[in-house]
Amino acid sequence: MGNALGPAAPRAPRRGGALGNPGSFDELHRQCKEVFPQQMEGVKLIVNKALSSHFQVTHTVHMSTLGASNYHFNATFVGDRQLGPTEAFPTLVGDMDNSGSLNAQVLHLVAERLRTKAVFQTQQAKFLTWQFDGEYRGDDCTATLTLGNPDLLGESVILVAHFLQSVTPRLVLGGEMVYHRRPGEEGAILTLAGKYTAPKWVATLNVGYGGAHASYYHRANEQVQVGVELEANTRLQDTTFAFGYQLNLPQANVVFRGLLDSNWSVGGVLEKKLPPLPVTLALGAFLNHWKNRFHCGFSVIVG
Repeated sequence: MGNALGPAAPRAPRRGGALGNPGSFDELHRQCKEVFPQQMEGVKLIVNKALSSHFQVTHTVHMSTLGASNYHFNATFVGDRQLGPTEAFPTLVGDMDNSGSLNAQVLHLVAERLRTKAVFQTQQAKFLTWQFDGEYRGDDCTATLTLGNPDLLGESVILVAHFLQSVTPRLVLGGEMVYHRRPGEEGAILTLAGKYTAPKWVATLNVGYGGAHASYYHRANEQVQVGVELEANTRLQDTTFAFGYQLNLPQANVVFRGLLDSNWSVGGVLEKKLPPLPVTLALGAFLNHWKNRFHCGFSVIVG
């Protein structure tokens, strides 16, 4: 007896394969934060020198008007395995200042989808931080586990777990759990996160027991980008709001970033490239009207 319903319809392909990886949890608000200017004061000279296709060094001299002046030496080694324009493995980064304090990072690709990172930080001869990360990147999800300052003798540890899932090509949902333990104290904090990406704007929200962090990024055109951030801290009973914008003038090789926040602070940084010379000049000024504080900075980047 024949099949009255006819041949079975072909099975639809799994949509998850086309969703794309959501990236890492720490980069959820990255696009919005890049619009805001970085605080700067005093005079800073940065010299970058590529010794080979794998090795680069950086010298930084900072003459500060608010604190002690300092010098930093940075060395970066990049391996042969290139996953993207800004991702190569293994990567070793070390930064040491004139007091002997060291910041070091090691990134290694264990397998095609599994990457690890180790971070060490010292203050002169004393260890401050040692952190180990493991991250799995699937076709449509990212899972990360971080172990911070483990001390078996002192019975203290910080454990952070992240998970992000691409629900649709534009919507990403996930969460973060932070667990800490030390003698006489133990606790955990859960935070939920969501990110929606449209062709010209991105909206992100983190909500947890400790508060909320919302950001909105909008690209008006090739020259103008704006960002808005709202942060609420339930423990400190404090809420802050900030508005930032970025103006690109490619023909003049100029980038300007400005900000205005709820603490009555305004600021801006102007960056100017000087082709064909490998030199970038930056001038910044920040003013807090409520505290009547003003500081400005100037930097020269070579290389």
